[in-house]
Amino acid sequence: MPRPTRKPARAAPAARSAAKPAPKPAAVAVDKRTLRESASFPPAVIAEIQRAADQGLYDIRGFGAKRKLPSFDDLVFLGASISRYPLEGYRERCATDVVLGTRYAKRPVELKVPVTIAGMSFGALGANAKEAIGRAASAMGTSTTTGDGGMTEEERQASKTLVYQVLPSRYGLNPDDLRRADAIEVVVGQGAKPGGGGMLLGLKITERVAAMRDLPVGIDQRSACRHPDWTGPDDLTIKLEELREITDWQKPIYVKIGATRVAYDVALCVKAGADVIVLDGMQGGTAATQDVFIENAGIPTLPAVRLAVDALKELDMHRKVQLIVSGGIRNGADLAKAMALGADAVSIGVAALVALGCNKPVHPRDYARLGTAAGYCQHCHTGRCPVGITTQDPDLQRRLPPERGARLLRNYLSTMVMEAQTLARACGKSHLRNLEPEDMVALTVEAAAMARVPLAGTDWIPGKSPLGGGPA
Repeated sequence: MPRPTRKPARAAPAARSAAKPAPKPAAVAVDKRTLRESASFPPAVIAEIQRAADQGLYDIRGFGAKRKLPSFDDLVFLGASISRYPLEGYRERCATDVVLGTRYAKRPVELKVPVTIAGMSFGALGANAKEAIGRAASAMGTSTTTGDGGMTEEERQASKTLVYQVLPSRYGLNPDDLRRADAIEVVVGQGAKPGGGGMLLGLKITERVAAMRDLPVGIDQRSACRHPDWTGPDDLTIKLEELREITDWQKPIYVKIGATRVAYDVALCVKAGADVIVLDGMQGGTAATQDVFIENAGIPTLPAVRLAVDALKELDMHRKVQLIVSGGIRNGADLAKAMALGADAVSIGVAALVALGCNKPVHPRDYARLGTAAGYCQHCHTGRCPVGITTQDPDLQRRLPPERGARLLRNYLSTMVMEAQTLARACGKSHLRNLEPEDMVALTVEAAAMARVPLAGTDWIPGKSPLGGGPA
């Protein structure tokens, strides 16, 4: 008897449905107007926390503070009209010369313009950049400064007036170069990292840099945060005397301090015998240090200037001990405002590098390799500077020929001085040093309090006189 045939089983409903793709969930529209970032944890803070969690190390970078700080932008000049008589820009002279080191030095430094170039080391900067800076400073009749790591022959030959830095590291320090310099600057602190030492990562420690600093090639270098030659202000006096003896009392002795406890530090510099005080606010730049230092140590340049001038006046040493102000000086307006508050000169570092081409929108692929873009680059510490300034790589350095760099920096310095002269003439002043606090008002209460000038439209100086005028 034939076996009955079985009908094929019908597919289960679940199996049939599995063959069809599952429907996609409907996209949820996000109303971006409802998205609010946290004030305490904005995206940049979240990214940094997660970077630290991934790497377990603090961030190191160059350049300067990114946070917004009170600055000279918060002050404006009161140009002359009827109550004051302006000077004619094309016919009446506005002088810019300054003499530094008149207290003890037999040969004070005479400059044609009150804008000096701050100390930036060979090592942090390449040889071409150092030579370009020296050429530009000489063409303008001003000075440049060696920085940590000693004096290079290119820099000495290019610089008519060269200030030689003595730092806690003592890298490259020797009596012969002290005597070849035109002034000596003892660096106690720096505005970007007061109380901390500098860094030079191994990527930039070439054979030449290593030989000048007596270091191994390719190994990270961290400078000391305090001088081994003294333990307090009384010992500083002895150190300055030693430097004067080495240089036969010919050279002015500067002392550079980061802006922190300014009134006390300035007084101690005067007591120790400084000819010139260099005051560096927290907007100052650095080749490499901890990001947390750059953003959270020191005080802004604006209040620091007034504190320093008040301290010098209290000792009856204002203009007798000259004051150079640095830290975020960018243009002729900053120069004029610093001098109006009582500075004798200013010093620029980051601005000089920007004039040479720092963050210039060229070589976009090289910026991208660093994970950044022109205008946002703070990779001075990596040695991979796309424009050839903060690097020891010969191929990158060739992007900055010294002659071209010198021309760019000279043009910038010339413009800066002309801008300051324009403002001084508008205030009726025949010399930049004749500018004074009463030539300015403040646009914010904070700036008025820090600079001790009236809030615009009032005669009120916060903390000094009641609103509406009259004695406090």
